[in-house]
Amino acid sequence: MLKQSLQQKLLQKLTPQQIQLMKLIQLPTLDFEQRVKQEIEDNPALEAGPDENPDDAELTMSGRDDYKDEGDNEEKLFDEKDLEQYLNMDDTPDYKMYAPRAVDDEDESYKMTLAAGKTFREYLLEQLASFNLNETEQKIAEYIIGNLDNAGYLRREMLEIADDLAFNESLLVDESDVERILRNVIWLLDPPGIGARNLQESLILQLKRKEPTPARKIALRILERYFHELTHKHYKKIINSLKIDEETLKEALNEITKLNPKPGGSYSGQRITTQIIPDFKVRIEEDAEGNKYPVIELNQRNLPELHVSRHYKEMLEGYKLEKNKTKAQRDAITFIKQKLDSANWFIDAVKQRYNTLEKTIRAIVDYQKEYFLTGDERKIRPMILKDIAEKIDMDISTVSRVANSKYVDTPYGTKLLKEFFSEGMETLQGEEVSTIRIKEILKEIVDKENKKKPLTDEQLTKALKEQGYKVARRTVAKYRDQLGIPPARLRKEL
Repeated sequence: MLKQSLQQKLLQKLTPQQIQLMKLIQLPTLDFEQRVKQEIEDNPALEAGPDENPDDAELTMSGRDDYKDEGDNEEKLFDEKDLEQYLNMDDTPDYKMYAPRAVDDEDESYKMTLAAGKTFREYLLEQLASFNLNETEQKIAEYIIGNLDNAGYLRREMLEIADDLAFNESLLVDESDVERILRNVIWLLDPPGIGARNLQESLILQLKRKEPTPARKIALRILERYFHELTHKHYKKIINSLKIDEETLKEALNEITKLNPKPGGSYSGQRITTQIIPDFKVRIEEDAEGNKYPVIELNQRNLPELHVSRHYKEMLEGYKLEKNKTKAQRDAITFIKQKLDSANWFIDAVKQRYNTLEKTIRAIVDYQKEYFLTGDERKIRPMILKDIAEKIDMDISTVSRVANSKYVDTPYGTKLLKEFFSEGMETLQGEEVSTIRIKEILKEIVDKENKKKPLTDEQLTKALKEQGYKVARRTVAKYRDQLGIPPARLRKEL
């Protein structure tokens, strides 16, 4: 049975301008610059550089025009006040410069990368010309190369590749055919180690391509027979099994450490370089009394000179004066208004982006003033996104977007902004310290340890406690992983 009913709902929606603003805020300077260039290319009503006639009298509208032909019953396309809004854009209303809330949306990221030369795959395919392969063997070799990952490893089974060749290439081969091409062709390509199915196989392939020496022969035996013991640093077991001394083992291990665990990454044509340009700069100055204080500068590329095309404004004024407009003219008016609208939205978003970045960096520098004055990472205070969001009266997600991909140039190096955010922890004396400080102390303890008897996580926990930091063993293990420090058994050295 059908029913009619009334229902009230309270919804929070974001305008297109607010969504555009959030997209711009999260872009670092280099990507933002590319985004501005893209917008200028897409929108002819948006222009870069200083306005040549900024002081010209604004175009004004007089009279009334319903934007319709005589005898046409269509409603007018635009109100006169609405049209004038596009012809006088010097002042930006306050409501357009405020975004009450950000959204967590997944959007496109504009990547600027510098790359040149052949790709890794093209480099390998060119080498196949030196082999005398028939048509079937050529297709198998090309298919294997196409299945290598970025590190140069083949992560698929021979049977899977044979099945794919049957379905995708109508090529009936079995596992042994694929295995033969892998061993007799792919493994002979440069760089050595390409096409291996695991790290052990790759290292063995690389070592076999080198001129044999006593140390390399021992290293090859270690890789072939004692790889598990090697990865777990059970050196005594290797010495006893091979009946060698410690010095011989050191020479063999030295040969192994020269090998490349990712042979595919050694090809220069595959490398991608991304340039980092700081979004902010903090320098330290002194006043007349010798007191130091931080000075903040924003990269001026964050606020390019943009303005609405005066030519498009004049075109709109010309169409306004036309009587008995045709459909083509009305369509032109719609197009021009859309482009002017989009240009002004973008300019507003760029200004608001600049203001948001400035407010956020000033709040962060003020919060971490002791660090910026001294450069001592132990002076970094516990700080979370909420602390800054409350200081600048913005949403936490907005602060997150600013901090996530922005860099600041300090007298102590270029830092990622999000590195200044950390949780707090109390010491045994009741002092609240940043987890960054605890990680720094943990790193110092590991650097000073005896590498022949490295400290376990339990011993690291006790060492931190002796310095006044009560941290759980699991937390120590987590911090150690975040610092890229391997466990004790993997830090052991001869």
